[in-house]
Amino acid sequence: MFGGVGIYADGLIFALIAEDKLYFKVDGTNQADFEAAGMGPFYPYDSPTPMRYWEVPSSVLEDPAELAVWVDKARCVAELAALKKKPRRPR
Repeated sequence: MFGGVGIYADGLIFALIAEDKLYFKVDGTNQADFEAAGMGPFYPYDSPTPMRYWEVPSSVLEDPAELAVWVDKARCVAELAALKKKPRRPR
């Protein structure tokens, strides 16, 4: 799907690792945090279209308390995205 490792919590993917970088799921509730830190989105393979995952700043990775806040936000984004998806029809 994206050439990396997916990170899940409660059955929902909220982060991924690709090319030795950690990316968290984003939407309008947390994207500004990443932009303010000068980070950018993840582009799978050579795709011109980014996925809704942005690179986590190294300053956040080095601060466990701050990292926990960012993880919580990314998990909330994943939960909201799952709620918005249409349920699959049984086969």
